[in-house]
Amino acid sequence: MRALTVRQALGWLGIGLLLLLAIAVAIWRGDILKAGLDPKVPFQTYTPPPAPDYRSANAWAMRNVRVPGSGNAAVFFLHSTTFDGGREWNGPIGDAKADAYLDRVVIPNYAGPFARAGSISVPRYRQASLYTRLTLRDDARDARAFAYGDALAAFETWLAAHPTGPLVLAGVEQGADLIDRLLQDRIARDPVLSRRLVAAYLIDVIVAVDGLPPTAPPCASPAQINCVIGWSQVDETNDGAAWRRLRRALVWDANGRLIHLDGRAVLCVNPVSGSSDPVYVPARRHRGAANATGLEWGLRPAFIDRAVATQCRGGLLRHTELKTESFREVGNWADRRKARQYNLFYADTEADIERRLATWNAANVP
Repeated sequence: MRALTVRQALGWLGIGLLLLLAIAVAIWRGDILKAGLDPKVPFQTYTPPPAPDYRSANAWAMRNVRVPGSGNAAVFFLHSTTFDGGREWNGPIGDAKADAYLDRVVIPNYAGPFARAGSISVPRYRQASLYTRLTLRDDARDARAFAYGDALAAFETWLAAHPTGPLVLAGVEQGADLIDRLLQDRIARDPVLSRRLVAAYLIDVIVAVDGLPPTAPPCASPAQINCVIGWSQVDETNDGAAWRRLRRALVWDANGRLIHLDGRAVLCVNPVSGSSDPVYVPARRHRGAANATGLEWGLRPAFIDRAVATQCRGGLLRHTELKTESFREVGNWADRRKARQYNLFYADTEADIERRLATWNAANVP
């Protein structure tokens, strides 16, 4: 009888330990997984992966790709974070898992809206890993700044192939961050490039308004050119996420360093209205959300229109949520911290660039 009692006690003890372990994992799961992405080596002593050669096709996910009937613009698109991390601060070119996410999720959802504007080029670059977006450590900031070297090299190679005509710059999340620095570092210093810029699209990123060059201000109206459309989107009911996003935001200073936002005004141009006006934009003006994940390039996805109300408020784009199955966060813990696997403003962005390109062409008739 006593032996049975001991076995029972040991059994209950085991169950209790398993329960405590399950609770601990549930509470600290994010911290555990994030720790697994830490390279655990200072960036100063880290050896980055080999640099891409932008003369080679392997350095581009897409290079000067057109769809039938596309416009006359050249589009330079920098993708969002697709590399999780681990031993590397910056992702190597050709990482199979990162490239698969880029091809399946990011390009169809975020480069897709620009397909009809003209030829699209999407460089691969030694992107800062997902881990660098989850910490404010100096090492992570150095890794993010390091990625700019590749972005600039790709831009110069792309620019040499497009010496004339209208230009469109676009990026998502980390890619938008790097486009912001290109505007400050490259476009602002070249009046000819500034005039060739139809618009720059900085999607889902925090950008300080006073960091934008005078030659590329926020777009104040839907037909303005030589300007910047940018926003960071948060569900209108999620004030906690809005507060955390602004509190943790890092922006570029004049010396190319990432510093705290510290209360500066944040860029918000509403993709539905095409304006920086902070008025409430009702859902009936929404042109269409799309889940284009896995869609073949050149095909337009199905849209859900008149579904999302928006407003620039407190520097962020606050919006109503879509509740359908296609617009829910899916994937593993890391995937849920990357750019969304759908685009709430796909058709709005598509119409916006079409409108601004028409304005640019009308103003630049030979």
